[in-house]
Amino acid sequence: MIRTATPADIPVIHTLVRELAEYEKAPAEAKASPDQLHEALFGEHPAAFAHIACDDTTGEPVGFALWFLNFSTWRGVHGIYLEDLYVRPTSRGGGHGKALLTELARICVERGYERLEWSVLNWNTPSIAFYEALGARPQDEWTVYRLTDGALRTLGARA
Repeated sequence: MIRTATPADIPVIHTLVRELAEYEKAPAEAKASPDQLHEALFGEHPAAFAHIACDDTTGEPVGFALWFLNFSTWRGVHGIYLEDLYVRPTSRGGGHGKALLTELARICVERGYERLEWSVLNWNTPSIAFYEALGARPQDEWTVYRLTDGALRTLGARA
């Protein structure tokens, strides 16, 4: 079962983000607080959206997808950028990840968005195989760049 996240889901989303960071071997990088997640998802100007995957029997949350809109100047329409997709290890193989991606694809089609994009760590071969089995293809010609922390502040101070 996939449902749109509500403000009551903030504690579980925060926990799932922390679990994802552990899985990706970067727990110190996950610094977002529950208050920050609440503001981003449910504040006056939401910057992101989330869906929760629930166990079909218990209804308990077992995974989530957190996403936001991007825009393609080449296609002239929005798309979805999937920031995080995570299903707890004990619930993997139950179709929750596929259901989350299917819901995001449905939203894209319904709203006329032409892209659903995300990044995956190169070492995460189980996820890569899963994504490719759904028809996703890597964009090998592109390299992701990121400015954070001191480098971001230094560049921003030049303005």
